[in-house]
Amino acid sequence: MSTGRGIAVVTGASAGVGRATAVELARAGFDVALLARGHAGLEAAAEDVRREGRRALAVPTDVAEFAEVDRAATRAEEELGPITAWVNDAMTTVFAPLEDVTPDDFARAVQVTFLGQVWGTMAALARMRPRDEGTIVNVGSALAFIGIPLQSAYCSSKFACRGFYESVRAELLHEGSHVRMAMVHLPAVNTPQFDWCKTSLPKHPQPVPPIYQPEVPARAIVEAVLTAKPSRVLGAWNKLLVAAAQVAPNLGNHYAAIGAWESQMTDEPVRPDRPVDLRTPVDDAHDHGAHGQFDARAKGVRDPSFLKSLPTAADNFVRAACRAGADSVRARREAAALRGGAALRGRALRGGAALRGAAARRRVTGGEGAIAAGGTGDGRVAGEGRAASEGAPEGLAGRPR
Repeated sequence: MSTGRGIAVVTGASAGVGRATAVELARAGFDVALLARGHAGLEAAAEDVRREGRRALAVPTDVAEFAEVDRAATRAEEELGPITAWVNDAMTTVFAPLEDVTPDDFARAVQVTFLGQVWGTMAALARMRPRDEGTIVNVGSALAFIGIPLQSAYCSSKFACRGFYESVRAELLHEGSHVRMAMVHLPAVNTPQFDWCKTSLPKHPQPVPPIYQPEVPARAIVEAVLTAKPSRVLGAWNKLLVAAAQVAPNLGNHYAAIGAWESQMTDEPVRPDRPVDLRTPVDDAHDHGAHGQFDARAKGVRDPSFLKSLPTAADNFVRAACRAGADSVRARREAAALRGGAALRGRALRGGAALRGAAARRRVTGGEGAIAAGGTGDGRVAGEGRAASEGAPEGLAGRPR
């Protein structure tokens, strides 16, 4: 089947939100090229697309490598047709305090999560620009606006993704291009990443509630493909947190420090044999699907456990506001002390200059008085100077002493 809305490419398509997005695109009438590393997950995702009556192409790809992404785009166009939509969703992360993250692991997470979007956008634009049509949707996060502990690699990557998207979209608008860009910022989603992303935590990682099923953002991503609404934050709770962080960043930092540490861990200890997908795909031999292990709690703000947590969240917000207020008071006091110290130093400098000026004037005045009285200005009278000269042996008169 070749008729439909066109050809879509999805990165990170073997599991999670990318897997759900591929299915939703197929339902919307797109043939789909699926890019990811895990062979089993890719083939299962391709079957999901075909069950919706659309063509599917599974292309094993590490999005951290531009050459692989570009080759995948070429293959998609050769085997399916011109790419009309591209969704950048691939990600990985390290759940750990920064002190427990190695430079190599941090770099790998950034290469996949941030540079994967850069390479995907570049590959898509290289094909869409000459035709002057197409839509690129980059998948962001509420954590592109507010950083939380234990996710420095992911948060910094998503902040970078948002800046990259805004910059490239501005360039396309400047050109008057008909290629459109959109960004969908996700809430916490029930995906397999929490079962296989690298962690140094003693307990099993979990998404920060409220948690949503991957089909929720998948539908929003497809809507962005079809409408190119520039930017959207999903989830009422996340919209509130993002707004608060933009208005009062320090408040957001304190709220995250208080409430976003323990809330990222379950009570279940991390298994010693926990798989890690940072460099090797966990779904290479076995398909893990779109969902993670939190199906029972993935009801968004309607989840009873989330509703029960609201009083604690409100208390955390008040505590964060108090700490942010204390920071502001302390900063104002320190600024006032600095200004006061500078003023005192300025007065001292001006006072010292005045004293030196007065002393100089006294010296000048004293010398002029002596000269006026017939002196030489060094305390000797003129007659003494002449007498000394006249009485000195020839050759010594007037010689400096």
